[in-house]
Amino acid sequence: MINITKNCIYGENRKLLAVQIPIEEFEKLEEIIENYGLAKLIDEVKSDEILSVKDAKGHYNSLKKNVDS
Repeated sequence: MINITKNCIYGENRKLLAVQIPIEEFEKLEEIIENYGLAKLIDEVKSDEILSVKDAKGHYNSLKKNVDS
């Protein structure tokens, strides 16, 4: 587990408004979240059809033509 240094910011009514964290810790959290998302995406496409290079290029070119049109 990552240790997070938090600075709490309270409003006039002593209600918690925000939390500040050091940029280094924010960047670590951001990387963890991105890696988690990438891992989930990889898991989702594990069972997708695997194309040959020729078929993949053909598919890519057909997508490119649809965008250019």
